[in-house]
Formats: sequence, C-alpha cells, structure tokens
Amino acid sequence: MVSIKGLFVYAISLAILLTGVNCIDIYHEWIVSIDTTINPVSSPQSVITINGMFPGPLINATTNDVVIVNVFNNIDESLLITWNGIQQRLNSWQDGVSGTNCAIEPGTNWTYVFQAKDQIGTFTYFPSINFHKVAGGYGPIRVNNRNVIAVPFPKPEAEFDILIGDWFRTDYKSLRSSIHDRQSSQLFDIPDAILMNGKRPYDELSISKGHESFTVSKGMTYRFRISNVGTVMSFNFRIQNHKMVLVETEGSYTNQITLDSLDVHVGQSYSVLVTADQNEADYFMVATPKMFKTNESSDIESLEGIGVLHYANSLTTVSGPVPAGPDPFDTEFSVNQAKSITWNLTTGAARPNPQGTFNVSNVTLAQTFILHGSQGEINGWPRYVVNNVSYLTPETPLKLADMFVNGSGVYQLDQFPTHSVNDAAAYGVSVVSGIHKGWLEIVFKNDHDVMDSWHLDGFGFHVVGFGNGDWTPAARETYNIFDPVVRSTVQVYPGRWTAVYVFLDNPGMWNLRSQHLKNWYLGQELFIRVFDDNPNPAKERQPPQNLLLCGMFESSISPISSPAPAPQAGM
Repeated sequence: MVSIKGLFVYAISLAILLTGVNCIDIYHEWIVSIDTTINPVSSPQSVITINGMFPGPLINATTNDVVIVNVFNNIDESLLITWNGIQQRLNSWQDGVSGTNCAIEPGTNWTYVFQAKDQIGTFTYFPSINFHKVAGGYGPIRVNNRNVIAVPFPKPEAEFDILIGDWFRTDYKSLRSSIHDRQSSQLFDIPDAILMNGKRPYDELSISKGHESFTVSKGMTYRFRISNVGTVMSFNFRIQNHKMVLVETEGSYTNQITLDSLDVHVGQSYSVLVTADQNEADYFMVATPKMFKTNESSDIESLEGIGVLHYANSLTTVSGPVPAGPDPFDTEFSVNQAKSITWNLTTGAARPNPQGTFNVSNVTLAQTFILHGSQGEINGWPRYVVNNVSYLTPETPLKLADMFVNGSGVYQLDQFPTHSVNDAAAYGVSVVSGIHKGWLEIVFKNDHDVMDSWHLDGFGFHVVGFGNGDWTPAARETYNIFDPVVRSTVQVYPGRWTAVYVFLDNPGMWNLRSQHLKNWYLGQELFIRVFDDNPNPAKERQPPQNLLLCGMFESSISPISSPAPAPQAGM
C-alpha cells in the first residue's frame, strides 16, 4: 500500500514539473457514507454524504494548486468521484470515470492527486458510477485567480456557492433498477423537488424545516457561483427585484451582460454578480424547470427551488408571489440567451495574456464528429445511444488497457461511426482517435424530445453554433468564430444541434458524455483517445504511484516504479 508521504512526494513531483510556477498543496480527507436521516423531501432515503455533509465540502483552490483528496468509501458499492470541468492536464489517470480509473471498493480508500493547471473558474465534483449522483455526493469547486492576474470586475464583498438540482424521494437503488424497464423508467422523468444546496424549497407554512438563505448587506456586491447538479432538468434562475451580471462560466470570463434570469442546464456552472440595491427586506431566489414536458401540470407547478436573499437588517420575511420567469417552453428565448453568452477577449484568466489570444477565427479543422443522441432498444432493453451505439462499460478501464496492452481484449479503436448513424442499435465499447494538437469540430444532434447537455472531460470547447433541424456543412456560415465562449458542458435543444470546436492538445483518454444521468448510465457516451507518441516525460503523465488494478489486471502486480526523489511537501 502506498503511504500518504509517498503520495505527497508524487504531488510535489507533479508540481515541480512546472518551473517558475507558484502553487500549494491542498489536502482533503473525505469519508463518503450513506445517511438516512437527512431526508431532503421528508421521505426516508439514502443520501450520499462526504464527511457528514450534503452537499459535500468546498474545494477552494487557486490556479496551478495541487489538490490531494483521500477518499474513504464507506458505502456498500464501488465508488468513483469525477471533477467536472477540471481538465486534468496531461493526467487523465485522475479523471475519476469508468474509462480511466478502477473503482474504490467498499471499505477501502484511494487518493486523487491532480492540479488545477492553467485554470480559473466555477466547477463541481460528483460520483460518476452506479447511478450514485442521484443520491448526492456532489459539491463545489472554486479555482481562483493568482494575485498577479487581474480579475475583470471589482472584488465582491463575499462569494456564495449555490448548487441547485432536481431530487427524487425514491431511493437511488430503486430508481437505478427502474430505469432498465421501459415502463418503470418513466418514474425517473419527473423529479419530486428542486433543492438549493441540499435544502428543500422555502415554504412559509413550514419554515422550521429549513431552506437555503444568503445574508447580504445593502449596497454591497456579491458573487454567486451557480451550478446545476441535477440529473434531469434544466432550470431558470432569478432573484426577486434584483439584476444579475454574468461574469464567468466554467473557467471562462464572459463579456458582462445584465440579466433578469439565467438558464442553467444539467452539469453547467456560472458566476453572476448581484448588488444588494433594494430596500432592506427578504427576497425570493427561484429555480424553475425549463422545457420539461409533463401531462401532470400540478406536478410541474410545484417543482420550484426556492431560497431567500436576506438583507442583514431585514425585519420582514419574503412576501408576494415568487417572481415569474420566461415561458419555460420558449426555446427561442433560451437559444438567444445562449448566443449572447460570449468570451471576454481582452481579459486574462489563468494567464496574464488575454483570453482572446487563443481564438478560432482562422483554424483548420482536422476532424469532424457528428453525434446523434437518441433512445434505442437492444434485446428488448431500453438504452440510450450515440449514432445508434450504446456504450457498454468493460470490466477493465480503457486507460489501463491502453497503457499496458494497447487496448487489446478491451476495445477496438475507431470502430465507432463518427459521421453516420448505424441502422440498428447495438452495444459497443466506443473509443475514437482524436488527432493530437488538431482542431476537432463536434456537432451534437439531439434526437430526444427533451433537453440534453453534453460534457467533454480534459478540455474546454468553443461553442460556435446553435441550429435547428439537421446540421450540414453550410451551417458553418452561421457560426460565431469571433468570440465563442469556452466551456466544458453545452446544452442541446430538442430536435436541434449545437456545434463546438476543441483543440486536442491534452493527451489522454477523455470521456464525452450526456450529463443527463439516465442517458449517461444507459449508454450515451464515448471516449476520445488523444495520443502523443513523443516519449518526453514532460508530455502525458505516467500512471500514479497508487494506481489501482482491476479487470484483466486484477491479480497483477502494479508495474509502476517509484518517482524520482523530490522535496517534501511544504519545503
């Protein structure tokens, strides 16, 4: 077993590869457990907590810091944690998904060591396997600017994390079983509540049950980091009588726009500035579902996440109806808002040079993937598919097989159709080649009748276009190639497409998935293998010293040698 001291040595070895970069080690020890007493919606159920907390603890880092998280799995199932939006530069070994890591088995622990390399922004973490995310286990990540980099807005009085997500009163194991049956799987289509930071909505008749509240002082400006940690629903967020100034999304500073409300899709994160410029009172904070179809109108009306913005000297409670938002089925409103979210080209972010230094105005595309997300049926079982291929998770992680046997016996490279849809739905272990340091265009086509959102680990992509119907090459004429925002999760509207550009400069095995949990769990994902054959050790990292083995390598002895001696942590 690798000692904690050895892992600190590994962490420092990772950090000192970056000469001239100031960074620190941030150490967390997490105990992941099941709690049956929290009961967010009054029904007894299993909630996944970290150190007894739901949501879990904040990871508060600065650009280039090394984050060390020792995870103890005290639940009764295998566990992995993924770091949504953290790019794991040159180090997909720490990504925490089924294709990169062996699971942390019950009663054991494993330590993640990763770096917030050249990143700033608002992100989240959550459990990535066994449908665990529907039971919690998620939490916030902040990556702050280094002091030497100017932030494009005055320092706020304080910052708040708001993790908002749909929630089910049914226990996660029952939900997981139900989605394998076409009729029962509909139970997962309509959540029972929308929670703010794990707390039930405000209800004046049951205030004692607890709701989320944020205290502000009149005249001060605050940064709210808003994330959709749900599994099904997009939502529209707004604060009664207050404007919001959008400033950042998933590691990119945006051109600042003033909003009455903001659509946040599953897996997405934003930062907004809110100035407490109203009378000293209490005000509703509201999240309501977007583009969600149901025949049970009473259910959809009750699905409101409600918190309170509380002025420090307020003597009154919230009053009146909650503020109305846009029509939840107004697709054009949502698309136009998405198009208005653009990249601030003149400010620095993780580096002093402007974000706009890295632009897509004159790139040469090396590859194009056209990916249709839809539902299918295989051998009578409901599945979700990409181009009619439903991902089937092998027992051996792809990255492990790639490293030691060149994938043999686990996957066949480039058997997945990247430009066409197969005639019939079938299982596959979908791994495609991404050309190292080439520009990849991905067109996501949503063949579902509800919202979808897609995420790519390891990168930020430039969101260049949204369109209706089928995509054709002529659609490139409509792309925004001047200031498209860079992010890692993008929404795709029903019957429509979204196009992104991504520069594949990060070697590794990278997960491309639907962020909607049922879609992901039932096969709407693939992996992009970005390979650099340069043996220079400054390229992709070697496997970590504490590498877990499983699948075809379960009884093997890890072939990893110890890293070269390095200074002790803190020296």
